[in-house]
Amino acid sequence: MRPLARLVPYMKRHRGLVVGAVIFLTVAAVVTLSLPLAVRRVIDEGFTGASTSLINAYFGMLFVLAGLLAISSACRYFFVVSLGERVVADLRKDVFAHVTKLSPSFYDRSLSGEIVSRLSADTTQIKSVVGSTASVFLRNAILFLGALAMMVVTSPSLSLIVISAIPFIVLPLVAFGRGVRRRSRLAQDTLAEATAYATEAIGAMRTVQAFTSEPFVSGRYGDAVDRAFGAARTSIKARAMLTAVAIFLIFASIVAVLWIGANRVATDTLSPGTLGQFLLYAVFAAGALGQLSEVWGELALAAGAAERLSELLEEEPSILAPAAPMALPSPLRGRLVFDRVSFAYPSRPDLPTVSDLSFEIAPGETVAIVGASGAGKSTIFALLERFYDPTSGTISIDGTDIATTDPAELRSHIAFVPQDTTIFAASVVDNIAFGRPGARADDVRSAATSALANGFVEKLADGYDTLLGERGVTLSGGQRQRIAIARAILRDAPILLLDEATSALDAESEVLVQRALDELMVGRTTLVIAHRLATVLKADRILVLDRGRIAEEGTHQTLIEKGGLYARLAQLQFEAGQVREAAE
Repeated sequence: MRPLARLVPYMKRHRGLVVGAVIFLTVAAVVTLSLPLAVRRVIDEGFTGASTSLINAYFGMLFVLAGLLAISSACRYFFVVSLGERVVADLRKDVFAHVTKLSPSFYDRSLSGEIVSRLSADTTQIKSVVGSTASVFLRNAILFLGALAMMVVTSPSLSLIVISAIPFIVLPLVAFGRGVRRRSRLAQDTLAEATAYATEAIGAMRTVQAFTSEPFVSGRYGDAVDRAFGAARTSIKARAMLTAVAIFLIFASIVAVLWIGANRVATDTLSPGTLGQFLLYAVFAAGALGQLSEVWGELALAAGAAERLSELLEEEPSILAPAAPMALPSPLRGRLVFDRVSFAYPSRPDLPTVSDLSFEIAPGETVAIVGASGAGKSTIFALLERFYDPTSGTISIDGTDIATTDPAELRSHIAFVPQDTTIFAASVVDNIAFGRPGARADDVRSAATSALANGFVEKLADGYDTLLGERGVTLSGGQRQRIAIARAILRDAPILLLDEATSALDAESEVLVQRALDELMVGRTTLVIAHRLATVLKADRILVLDRGRIAEEGTHQTLIEKGGLYARLAQLQFEAGQVREAAE
């Protein structure tokens, strides 16, 4: 049960709900334990004296106890369920806030669908425990201990029979519970794999249907679900065995008590009322212990879920702010310096993507980065955003080593327009304002106008309030790019990173997007991963990368005249452009 200890701080935040739940839970248990006392008095005194007034008084009191039990049970349910909902809401918020701070290296090795599974399925399992199972566990624990104590008071000799059977019940409970937890963890891991695959397939459903691969993905998901069911079934078998063993031992001890007690009543060494009282307490204790055996299995399931969530919460970002971070100059001019930088991705430490890389970019300068796939272009962007730290060398902005800065402050000075634009399933306003949360509507509209997006946005059904589909499926490629450019304009950062945003667009969209980019680049230090000559020609300088190193540097004309790597890349693109024009 150790993983469940992580929930204690969340419960401490809501002491009022915890106290209310414990008070009404205790009241309900005490009322239940008082019932056998009334039964004994009725049997031993009410029937022998044939006193109807005494019988009426006792049964009247039983009605009062029934009302008190009903009220306390209802209040217990309210406090306990409210506590469960509140704790899980806090847990979900904390887990999600934590995963948003984890470094890209974590996402390089993790499936987004599995993270979502932990946020949803695992927290739901915990909600069930905190919201009801824990209450049932505490209630039955109080009932068991209270009934056991009253059994000793009622008849110490008969109590020995029940008490001697307890170790034979509790030990299997603990042993089976450990097995249930292991099996439940396996079931949850397997279900997370199925959820991860479903998330991936649903996100690419157009591709799935375009290749008529529906039967394949359905079959693969079905296999994953069947594996999850198989893992869950092993857990269910263990819990079923646990319940069977516990119930047999519990009720066998009750039968033994009843047999011995009946013999004592027959020999007048025990009153019928005392036997009835003891038997009721024995039944309460047996029922409570039987419930505990089932609840123990539920707690084991929750322990597995809490363990998986704990793994997420214990995951540390690989990129952290220093204890005393250096502040970047204000205002930031945007001078960028890479000094002998080398880097290899954590997943491929033996394969460097940049090696001994050095260059300098002046404030306001536009520099294009070209090279074959895998040359290290995107790695430069990732290092500049400090998604990763170099294995050697330094990167500085305006003379400040970015490794000494707070990553959040660093990134606040950078605007990024990716080639594959991210559009959220939200309104146009929300998507553009993602670049500066809380921006005024006028600023959003101004950014959209500068990005040449205002025209098509106003033609949408609800204008800027139009909800865009997931990943912006309701927009064309050019429209998505202009939304991304508007987002970058609104951010108004001194450093701009452009992962060539026009490479996959048609001619008309490319012209519009290029105009928007030209507007965006004015007055900013700009790095462009360039795939098309139109972008390269407008750059102040070109860096040609080859296997993580700068092979050539200069303007378009000087590099063409050299006849080196850049000239070959330009020739290949020129020939590809001729083929494309002929096809059109």
